[in-house]
Amino acid sequence: MANDTMKQQMASKGGFIAALDQSGGSTPGALRLYGIPDSEYAGDEAKMFELMHEFRVRMMSAPAFTGAKVIAAILFERTMDGEAKGKPVPTYLWEDRGVVPIVKVDKGLEHDQDGVQLMKPMPGLDALLARAAKLGVFGTKMRSVINHASKDGIAAIARQQFEIGEQIAGHGLVPILEPEVSIKATDKARAETILLDALAEGLDRLPAGRQVMFKLTLPDVPDLYAPLIEDKRVLRVVALSGGYSRAEACRKLALNHGMIASFSRALTEGLLRSMSDADFDKALGEAIAEIYGASVDKVAA
Repeated sequence: MANDTMKQQMASKGGFIAALDQSGGSTPGALRLYGIPDSEYAGDEAKMFELMHEFRVRMMSAPAFTGAKVIAAILFERTMDGEAKGKPVPTYLWEDRGVVPIVKVDKGLEHDQDGVQLMKPMPGLDALLARAAKLGVFGTKMRSVINHASKDGIAAIARQQFEIGEQIAGHGLVPILEPEVSIKATDKARAETILLDALAEGLDRLPAGRQVMFKLTLPDVPDLYAPLIEDKRVLRVVALSGGYSRAEACRKLALNHGMIASFSRALTEGLLRSMSDADFDKALGEAIAEIYGASVDKVAA
């Protein structure tokens, strides 16, 4: 069960969420950016995930990666099940770093239909949720994608996110619903307006006392999601970087009051395996400070 201290941190502490949840499809690209070519693991999935785990542990154990600025971290299932410094990763994050552990639960995306990509079926979700709760994980994250401003498609996205969110809440975990609007969408602003209405309708159908979080694309209209941020049924609204560079993502984030970052690629931008520990820690510390400034102080570097 999510504990009250974690919940208070997630609800109100200044900082941002680190997204360390690259899964099978996105891991090779993340490793390439880190300086590890595909040839180093040559299609060996176990080796690939081992290399990615080493990268994640290097980040988690860096001096700047603490609850002072990083209030939570989203983990890939394999990362959640792994160890850091001899402890289960969720335990290490919370007890040693003061960082709330969250786990990604979706299994990827369906093909585009009606302008959106719903989440694939999640066989074994209840077992994963039970395991996460036992490991001391606070909440979950699941992603679907909106490619066009289709009212019916967006309604289907919101419905699926809220329905699975209820299943997650049944295990005592707090769901992060992530209906991402693609930054490549030609009608992005219109899609975001439709999405806002669909999420508001979903909130109105929640059982009494239920809370969710949202992870949303940085909107074209600043403060568009203010009604969600102010809603007591919403624990927190966080922003994904969506393919923007860190500088651009932070600039856009600084315009959205009450919204904090949950960046992945923008957080790891510029980090290389070849760096000395001192250079790696310095670069990560600078990235964390920049994202924290855009999240909390609303100042872009």
